[in-house]
Amino acid sequence: MQLKYVDTKEEIIAINRKSKHIEPHLHNALEIVCVTNGALELGVGQELYHMEKRDIGFVFPDVIHHYQVLTPGVNKATYLIASPFTIGKFADIMQSMAPEYPVIKAEKVEPEVYRVINAILETEQSDITIAQAYLQIVLARCIGKLNLVEKSNVGSNDLIYQTVSYISANFKKKFSLEEMAKDLGVSKYVLSRLFSKTFHRNFNQYLNDARLNYACHRLENTSDSITNICLDSGFESQRTFNRVFKERYKISPSDYRSTCVKDMLS
Repeated sequence: MQLKYVDTKEEIIAINRKSKHIEPHLHNALEIVCVTNGALELGVGQELYHMEKRDIGFVFPDVIHHYQVLTPGVNKATYLIASPFTIGKFADIMQSMAPEYPVIKAEKVEPEVYRVINAILETEQSDITIAQAYLQIVLARCIGKLNLVEKSNVGSNDLIYQTVSYISANFKKKFSLEEMAKDLGVSKYVLSRLFSKTFHRNFNQYLNDARLNYACHRLENTSDSITNICLDSGFESQRTFNRVFKERYKISPSDYRSTCVKDMLS
């Protein structure tokens, strides 16, 4: 049984699924990804890191990251997402530090780490303390293999980075392009040009994409109602959510959830 929690404040999510493109985002959880089939590109800050089978990547809390799938065929990975409350003594380290190179290649990973990751996947939902103990083993075996630097060194202070960070932190709220520009200390026209030239979409489209990405994460990894997911993702109504969702994915949110379940079981 793959470990998942109903509430969005879940402490640990552990799931093995097909890899897919995920746009730049951030969250306050630790994310560990282990490639199980094919390959995956992990983007952290402005760098892209290639991962192959059995490589393990680490994304510390509040670090902007994204994923790309550039390899044909079946590409799968195990994703572990853990809140700061589950990582014990490592939480303080992760608050200010981050890996300079976030991937541990397979030849440097101890076999025990793979066994423990599989054990987390098989842990019953009610056994959160056991999952936490397993997670501590993974971190104890792996953190020492990462060269940690000040978290500010793995990001960027340019406007592109600030824009991604702002949207990632605020997409659940209602705000305008003008309000965002004021908070970032730039003209709304400068910000509007950034969206069109860099992200190839306007402000509203980019904001909706961030909300949809979060909604998809919830649809894939929780049993929360679609109504709750809609509202928690920042949409004002389920009608708007359904319309925007279908425009992007060509299917309804409920059909999307059903398809994801089938993919995970295949």
